[in-house]
Amino acid sequence: MNKKILVIAPHPDDEMLGCGGTLLKHIHDGDIVSWLICTKTTEDLGWSEDFRKQRERDISKVTNLMGFSNTYELNFPAAKLDQLSASEIISKMSEVFEEFQPNIVYTTHRGDVHSDHKITFDCVNACSKWFRCKSVEKLYAYETPSETEFNYKLDQRFHPNTYVDISRYLKKKIDIIKVYETEIDSFPFPRSIETVEALAKWRGSNAGFSAAEAFQLLIDRT
Repeated sequence: MNKKILVIAPHPDDEMLGCGGTLLKHIHDGDIVSWLICTKTTEDLGWSEDFRKQRERDISKVTNLMGFSNTYELNFPAAKLDQLSASEIISKMSEVFEEFQPNIVYTTHRGDVHSDHKITFDCVNACSKWFRCKSVEKLYAYETPSETEFNYKLDQRFHPNTYVDISRYLKKKIDIIKVYETEIDSFPFPRSIETVEALAKWRGSNAGFSAAEAFQLLIDRT
């Protein structure tokens, strides 16, 4: 039976870096995949009009290339989630959960160093309570290069317990990541193409695949 998948990204590109290959696999298998973006860049926060328009084009292009059924945008200010009340974020996020009724949810890891990532995780966790959204069967945290690996607190590190074989989807994942030209830089930058490929091979070697994405399974109600 096909599932409804919701991937949640604090910022556009997190979804591709963390689980783009897995999402492509879900879509190939006939699952319905939707994308929830928590934040938005605006000129009053310091981003140029050109950057803002480019980001809008990136979102549209990634939506089409991936084949997402829906793209939801909460439009909270980027890099400012810590200045908002959690209840405000949870309220808007819950509306998406209620409308889409996801079975499987992918989100950022609580230990990521970026405050937007931490807050996104906490709000997703709240929205995934069984009595708030009974459709949720599984909740996974993904790793985001440039954020997850830079938390040096041992008790908050990413501990993967699930691996997905993305060998046949890695090339397309890389091609779509290249849409985000403003977020990619040359190696050894953590969001370089070489780093993304190396991480996929490393995670593949953890589980016996040519390439893989790793996750921390947090909820399993199946």
